[in-house]
Amino acid sequence: MRRPLWLQSLTQQGTTPPYLLKYRSSEAFIVATIALAIFTDMILYALIVPVVPFSLSSRAHVAPDRVQYWVAVLIAIYAAALLFWSPICGWIADHSASRRSPLLVGLFALLGATVLLHVGNGIGVMIAGRVLQGSSAAVVWVVGLALLADTVPQERLAQAMGYVGAGMSVGILLGPLLGGIVFDRAGYGAVFGIAYALIGLDVVLRLLLVEKKVAARWNPEAGGRASAWNEQGKPGQESGEAVQDPSNGSGKQEPVASSSTDPEQGRPRSVEDAAPENSIPKKRKLRGRLPPLLSLLYSRRLDTALFGAIMQASVMSAFDSVLTIHVADTFHWSSTGAALLFLPIVIPSFLGPVFGWLSDRYGGRYLATLGFLCALPPLICLRYIDTNKINDKVLICILLVFIGLSLTATFPSIMAEISAVVEVKEKKMLASGMRGYGSGGAYAQAYALFNMAFAAGCTLGPLLAGFLVEQEGWATMAWILGLLLAVAAVPTFFWLGGFLFVKQPLECH
Repeated sequence: MRRPLWLQSLTQQGTTPPYLLKYRSSEAFIVATIALAIFTDMILYALIVPVVPFSLSSRAHVAPDRVQYWVAVLIAIYAAALLFWSPICGWIADHSASRRSPLLVGLFALLGATVLLHVGNGIGVMIAGRVLQGSSAAVVWVVGLALLADTVPQERLAQAMGYVGAGMSVGILLGPLLGGIVFDRAGYGAVFGIAYALIGLDVVLRLLLVEKKVAARWNPEAGGRASAWNEQGKPGQESGEAVQDPSNGSGKQEPVASSSTDPEQGRPRSVEDAAPENSIPKKRKLRGRLPPLLSLLYSRRLDTALFGAIMQASVMSAFDSVLTIHVADTFHWSSTGAALLFLPIVIPSFLGPVFGWLSDRYGGRYLATLGFLCALPPLICLRYIDTNKINDKVLICILLVFIGLSLTATFPSIMAEISAVVEVKEKKMLASGMRGYGSGGAYAQAYALFNMAFAAGCTLGPLLAGFLVEQEGWATMAWILGLLLAVAAVPTFFWLGGFLFVKQPLECH
């Protein structure tokens, strides 16, 4: 008995190809689905920000003088859940047969979190909702970015990450604005109505999505980047073909020794094809036996990308805790007017795919370094926004545009570097005769590390900015945020894409 098409779509099995397989497994559809998933996760995180204080006082019956305390606690709980679940989700995703199944589980966790936050009338229920929300975010970011790395070739990955960055920026910055306006105009229930609508759209797209390796059952040419690892031992390269460093963008290629690989184990078939066991440095062998999550941290390139992610997230999230209050005090704007000031930071994020293309074409090292450095002058100039004059109002909008533009320029390069490090380390391990990361790879675990770094930055930024404004003032906070990005530019210049003065495509320093 033939199964209905919807059931075939859900299980992605059977002899008959799923309906519209070509489009549902296309690179563009998968990128759009992941970008929307990131957008949904971030906007639901930020959408309820204006609502939480009201919920705490009117529904959870928290005393007015304790509202600020519980708001901070709920933010910290979300970050803690995100940090805790990210490495676990990475390990599960790299050891599961499908990326889509964990994504669906994460989506239902997000739905459960939204329901709890909507109907909860006690602080315990709201804490449970934030835990579920943080857990869902871990799944979406880790598994979603790993799916992108499976799908998109390295030479186009930064551009794909640009779309993800646009979805993230729009979600996290438009969420409070949309939540505040809807809450003022239509009330508490309408805010969560938007949340349910977005989740419903996300459910449809995730059910329609067909992974490249699943599509390969009916179309072997649609196997994607992940299948290339298992078939050839290195992504997209025939034996003996020149291999390009996937992240330096220089266009220079160097030949690599031919090595036949076992498709099941992802390692050389014969000892003759690999380096002799006794020729492998002891430290390298020890690192090869470590879990991928730990062995990846030995890469200075990955450490550089993670440090850049922390600094970038810190500055981006710092405005959440200080910008609205500062302009309200300085310009005497209402909450809606202050929320609209986030638009100058959001609008440049739509150029994320353009910066991603530039990173793919010319390399991410100089683009990311330039982005970090270009953010320094406008951040320092924020110190001059201190009077209720039209010039100051125009100036802050211009400065925020340049800050948003600079941060957008750094995001695709850092995101694509995570995948490039995994690819290069895998090549090096296979060339040394070691097993590598196995058939599941380590993309998800690498992006789990990125997720943890980004979450740490989102936790550090608001706390640091709030403390500095309270203790030292707005002007001091502005130049210190600029200094953070200037510091991030140094390792980015020397290490992103490999050590600046050493050209070794198979070496991951």
